[in-house]
Amino acid sequence: MKLGLIISLNDDLETEFAKVHRIGFPTCQLNCWEQRYFTPEIVQRLSTASRRHKVEITAVWCGWEGPVVWDFESGPVTLGLVPPAYRQDRLKTLMRGADFAAQLGVKNLITHAGYIPENLTDPEYPHIVVALRLLVSYCRKVGVNFLFETGQETPVVLLRVIEDIGLDNVGVNLDPANLIAYGKANPVDALDVIGKYVRDVHAKDALYPTTGRQLGVEVPLGAGKVNFPSFIARLKEIGYDGPLTIEREITGEQQIKDILMAKELLEGLI
Repeated sequence: MKLGLIISLNDDLETEFAKVHRIGFPTCQLNCWEQRYFTPEIVQRLSTASRRHKVEITAVWCGWEGPVVWDFESGPVTLGLVPPAYRQDRLKTLMRGADFAAQLGVKNLITHAGYIPENLTDPEYPHIVVALRLLVSYCRKVGVNFLFETGQETPVVLLRVIEDIGLDNVGVNLDPANLIAYGKANPVDALDVIGKYVRDVHAKDALYPTTGRQLGVEVPLGAGKVNFPSFIARLKEIGYDGPLTIEREITGEQQIKDILMAKELLEGLI
């Protein structure tokens, strides 16, 4: 497993890659919410920065336009491809993201699909699967894998929708903290359900929810409920040898301190 860091796609790419190299990471994952960056010029700049700083880009995380609320109340009607009002526009955005990843030579496109229904008889479920199959098929056409980032759905729901899509380029970007923060699963146990589909992993930590409307809080790695020694050991057992990408959702000096602390902890485990 190679350690990596999530960086935002912005106008100062050189600074972002220099930071990743300076603090000692060989890989990174790009986080992008703005389609204006999906251009040949940005592809060239990213490729140059990646080579110059010897940092491999392992995945593109693609967001979408429209409202975004990370909670249990408004999340189901704003996140991902699940809300019908935003589905078609977001599907087009994610296809553009797949093109962008392919032009970069990056194999994995990642996003949150949204609150996929637990109930198989939900009338929206078949429409969501159709949209996802269109997206995964398009990714396959351009030579890219589509990965669900864990979060809004239980591992069983994720397994079901992957089976229902039925294509070989679909997998999971497992974020153990999200499984905790959404109250969906113990990350170690989740590997029993979706482990064979895991192609990318976030290294992040969190606490369980303490109210019925708000997610659990993200915390520094090692300070939450993710049992990283057991989690890493289980990843090794199932043969995972892909990226382990640190994510810390704060900014400033404390973010760097927490990232370095996480790096030290993970290096002792991998």
